[in-house]
Amino acid sequence: MAAPSIGRPAGSDWVREKIFLGMTPREYVRSLVTPGNAVAAVILAVGLPITFIRFTQGMGAVSNLSDANPWGVWIAFDVLCGVALAAGGFLTGGAVHLFGMKEYKPLVRPAILTGFLGYALVVVGLLFDLGRPWRLPYPMMVSLGTTSVLFEVGWCVALYLMCQAVEMLPPVFEWLGYKRLRQWAVGLTAGATVTAVVLSTLHQSSLGALFLIAPGKLHPLWYTMYLPVYFICSAIGGGIGMIIFESSLSHSYFKEQTKHHPHGEFDKLTIGLGKAGAVVMYMNFLLRWLGVAHDNRWELLTTGWGAWWLVEVVGFIGLPCLVYLWGYRKDNVLAIRIAAVWSVIGLILNRFNVGLIAFNYTSTERYVPRWTEIWVSVMIITIGVLIFRWMVNRMPILLQHPDYAGDEH
Repeated sequence: MAAPSIGRPAGSDWVREKIFLGMTPREYVRSLVTPGNAVAAVILAVGLPITFIRFTQGMGAVSNLSDANPWGVWIAFDVLCGVALAAGGFLTGGAVHLFGMKEYKPLVRPAILTGFLGYALVVVGLLFDLGRPWRLPYPMMVSLGTTSVLFEVGWCVALYLMCQAVEMLPPVFEWLGYKRLRQWAVGLTAGATVTAVVLSTLHQSSLGALFLIAPGKLHPLWYTMYLPVYFICSAIGGGIGMIIFESSLSHSYFKEQTKHHPHGEFDKLTIGLGKAGAVVMYMNFLLRWLGVAHDNRWELLTTGWGAWWLVEVVGFIGLPCLVYLWGYRKDNVLAIRIAAVWSVIGLILNRFNVGLIAFNYTSTERYVPRWTEIWVSVMIITIGVLIFRWMVNRMPILLQHPDYAGDEH
């Protein structure tokens, strides 16, 4: 994969250099003919007609959602998982810009870009799930609903998305060659980072608090007063896993952009993240058992639901914690990457358990997603990957613009 064009061409060469990566339009189109793009084209070719049906004939035409099961895979995966997996943006931004951990600077921009796209696509996924999507801004501007947790979540997510957009401005202006605007955007970054960290802790925990209003619907092993703490703690663990996963893929796929960053130094960063992952997963593991002890749910662990809870907590929190720890002590990067993917899968399993599987567990009418719902989620992820690749191939996300070599930002 070619490195992005970071020079400053003039006139008609601008489009060729900045958009078509120095190729003619015909050469650029030919370069897009790859197996990966073919798969993406098939996903979009099926997903776009489903989208048209959804917004012209309603949710019932493409989903199995009902009054008994109003929340389905679009909430459990697109929203609950999407928000948590995008936590890497505020984690790396806070670590580098607020706590001075400058050695992790190479991971900041790709993590913030991943977080920004993740939150933006959460909003897109939410539009599919709302009966009247054009009323998305209503809780924030028209009918405030200040007593609802969703009011706080809506405002937090909207403001956080704006903060991440501000944090993404410096590489965009570097790509466009706007030095003064870039300097102005850099001046806003510290404030945006502080605000983003505060907002993240609020809405990540608020998503857990959202389920506190459903004590009779969520299974007692998952329902606890600690749900807000679980959600923020698991989001941090999943966010660290996503940083390791995404940065490892980027170093493998975008080799031209990452060749300035020696593998030895990159491995040290991965091992450091593995140590943080082990600590967070250990805390998450203890908190989950604390909830069982506090609510005295021990007898439920011998039921079928208890076995499923143990699969999640022991299999996808405790075991990856041990693998993280082993990888850190042995300087084994592969083990840490395995633990990272493991923890991300565990986070997805937790959000599915809380939002879908263990929710409405006594209902006789169980929800099973239609294939079109799953396809829409796959299409949204595909769009995110395509936008991420488009931006990384053009903007200084993984490499540093030569005009700003040595710049602290």
